[in-house]
Amino acid sequence: MRYIFLLLFACFGLKAQVINKTDSNQVKMEDTLVVDNGKKDSLKIFKPTISDYRFRTQYGEQKVFDTTFTVQKSYIYTQYNNRDNFGKVQFANIGSGFQNLVYYNNPERNLSLLPERKSHFILGIGDIKYYDVKTPTTSFIYHTAMRNGAALQTTYTQNFGKNLNIAAEYMGLRSQGFYNNSLAANNSVVFSGHFNSENKKYEAFAHFIHQNVNNEEYGGISDLDIFLSGDSRFKSRENLEVNLNSSDSRYSYRRYYYSHSFAPFNPERYPFKISHTVFHQGNKYYFNLGSADSAFFGALIPNRSLSSKKFSENLSNTASLVFDNEKFKLDAGIRHQRITLGANNAIQSPESLAETELKENRLGAVGNLKISLWDKLALNSSLEYSNGKQFGNYLRSANQLKFESIPDYFVDAKVNFQSAAPSFNYLLNVSPITGYSYNFTDFKNENILEVGGTVGLKWFDAQVFANYFRIDNYAYFTSAGQPQQSGSSLNISQIGGDATFSYSKFHLNTRLLFQSNLSNKELLPAPNFVGRANIYWQSKAFKDAAEIMTGLKVHYFTKFASRDFSPVINEFVLPDSKAYSIGGQPVLDAYFNMKVKTMQFYVEAQNFTTTFSQNRTYTAPYYPFYDFRLNIGIVWNLFH
Repeated sequence: MRYIFLLLFACFGLKAQVINKTDSNQVKMEDTLVVDNGKKDSLKIFKPTISDYRFRTQYGEQKVFDTTFTVQKSYIYTQYNNRDNFGKVQFANIGSGFQNLVYYNNPERNLSLLPERKSHFILGIGDIKYYDVKTPTTSFIYHTAMRNGAALQTTYTQNFGKNLNIAAEYMGLRSQGFYNNSLAANNSVVFSGHFNSENKKYEAFAHFIHQNVNNEEYGGISDLDIFLSGDSRFKSRENLEVNLNSSDSRYSYRRYYYSHSFAPFNPERYPFKISHTVFHQGNKYYFNLGSADSAFFGALIPNRSLSSKKFSENLSNTASLVFDNEKFKLDAGIRHQRITLGANNAIQSPESLAETELKENRLGAVGNLKISLWDKLALNSSLEYSNGKQFGNYLRSANQLKFESIPDYFVDAKVNFQSAAPSFNYLLNVSPITGYSYNFTDFKNENILEVGGTVGLKWFDAQVFANYFRIDNYAYFTSAGQPQQSGSSLNISQIGGDATFSYSKFHLNTRLLFQSNLSNKELLPAPNFVGRANIYWQSKAFKDAAEIMTGLKVHYFTKFASRDFSPVINEFVLPDSKAYSIGGQPVLDAYFNMKVKTMQFYVEAQNFTTTFSQNRTYTAPYYPFYDFRLNIGIVWNLFH
């Protein structure tokens, strides 16, 4: 928490400047307005507008700080990871992750160690924001926790001159949880910087990130009959017996990143650049089995420590040539990677390590193409290929075409293909628990084809989308926690849409998705339908000094034979003979949100029906969804 106090001290120690703010995120990117008070007076007053406060990702478009008050914000700032988690169902404590109800491909798991339940909090290279602000800027995002604790994210950024920006971000989360041994303790530190020389010939992006996703692992409810009995003694969930009482898992994610480019000639006449990117990323995963919990897993390997560790490292260097102008950008280069994957478990006597470590050097090529024509057609394509003896070939191609022939109507199509080794969590594990050690050396590349698109319609602010996935050599975990791959393809289709219907100050926002596993349903069970409806009233209040939004949300997914969750590897595994179906139970949230200037409040009575009825909603077998909680979120942007 000391990082938070340092940032607060830095923010309030700075002198405030005159600022003329607006909520619009669609303003033109104009520079600060300078007002001269007189011909003989040298004093100039700077009156920044919201367009002077911008951010971007390295390869993304520049955007303005969004201080608008929209229904989409009510889905984001009521979640601990500040993302719209549609298609996911949360575990019973914030900071403990989700189960994915809707299939999608997560490229962050490629050639790296990233357990599925730990992935929902992680920031990849493409998620890091770089800022450009005319005055020092601070933002706070606060969330209440389960029983005891809180979550707070603080960002401070400042320009040093016109060409250099530095930003620092700290996020701390600690939540006790409703159930025994379910504490979540997550945190992250991000430092980022962006520099652009006065003559625009040299540009650099740099960041450092360290994230921890640490959880006590309570292993699910021991006796569901007691949970469902309605006995008043167990309304306090800490009175329920759980399967694990002293085990925990820890995940660490660290990256050093530096990317820079140099234009040897005048960029306006000859838009050629030489680019170089280097980063080092290290991931570590620990599972610590409590001695009192060993009986739950049965036999243990003699003389082994109850703590096990896995790790991966990736040192990457990329050199590219870039042609970059406003309408056409092309870069192509070569890449070298040094990748390490290891696992170990200490032998108690004698003191040594039972360790397995895999290393390789990989060579490959990368390319990116971006075309923008008539402000109506945009094409983004990327290609990456690499090869190594240990982890085989890697190929990823991502292609997106957006066409907007008429304002407010667009077609956004995509064709993506990926051929890669399964996530490193499938390849190696050394555990004291019998049956949880594996060295999956005869794997085949998972081949994933994704075809889909979105059609945007002006009517009702609607979008219709469809996706199709074909997965060859699909990797999964058996009910015993062992990795395997399918001998035939999985075919998954998804179709859905979202729209907002309005009458006066009343609105109905809906998002629906229909999903079908066309083959091998038993390997990836998922609901056939996931939906969300939000009916709300929104209006100005208190003589237009504030804005209010209040309403009711309904979340629902159909019943399906869910996979089990394995806390040892933090992955979802095929169900065993004791498995059962989950879903088919609506979850209702009532809320009251308010905005005052640049501060927004989000107050939700989540899953409030459990105050008068039995909770029968589950995240995974033996893992109930959380009971009623009053969730409070606060977002505050300060433009000093």
